[in-house]
Amino acid sequence: MTSAGDRAATTEDAFLGGSLRVLQPVAGYRAGLDAVLLAAAAPLRRGRLEQVLDVGAGVGVVGLSVARRAADAHLTLIEREATQADLCRANVERNGLSERARVLAGDVGKPLGEQPALKPLAGSFDHVLANPPYQVEGTATVAALPAKAAANAMRRDGLQQWLRFMAAMARPGGTATMIHRADSLDQVLMAFSGRFGHLLVFPIFPRQGAAAHRVLVQGIKGSRAPLQLRAGLILHETGHGFRSEVDAILRGGAALDLGGASAS
Repeated sequence: MTSAGDRAATTEDAFLGGSLRVLQPVAGYRAGLDAVLLAAAAPLRRGRLEQVLDVGAGVGVVGLSVARRAADAHLTLIEREATQADLCRANVERNGLSERARVLAGDVGKPLGEQPALKPLAGSFDHVLANPPYQVEGTATVAALPAKAAANAMRRDGLQQWLRFMAAMARPGGTATMIHRADSLDQVLMAFSGRFGHLLVFPIFPRQGAAAHRVLVQGIKGSRAPLQLRAGLILHETGHGFRSEVDAILRGGAALDLGGASAS
């Protein structure tokens, strides 16, 4: 539905079976399936108070989904665009997560030394999550809205910037998890290389027999263990409905085990 008053340009959308209700811009970038799958893939440990970072948080769907499924997790959500960050803060409050989630302004393209709110947090996060823009500037049609264009496309060296930032923010032995287009896997792996090891490559298939269209990559900071290619996840049955294990993630907030990466 479209919200009233000063949020007339937003809709209220339900995630995790309605347990998370999020304001999103009508015309800007809108989070969906990929954000929930990324949140489910965070390798959280039961009974541990863990620090989780959502990089490029947008309106907060990834981070708030983690906070909703893990009562012990504390979330920091970093967003560059002021309008998105304001909605993210509103979403933290409206979902009653202010005691465990905070929103900070930040830019993965700037040195940490130029970002005083973030510099003290370097090397402190158990898990770092990212759903970066999928397009490269100059290779696709540019969105009419500047905010949407920024959310959909990055510089040619953008993945290197994102992984450099993620590595700086993760603690030694902490994990990084990213979702991206499957046809960009080579670039994603290059960006992870030298920063994270024990990489798990987890393809997402729209249906049985189809090529993967998304991939989750997860690694451990400082590990030298070799890469593993996992079986992945098939989203849909023969028709358009989600498979039961996928429905449990999207509606019930179940975890998605990629197959072995965990913070030490």
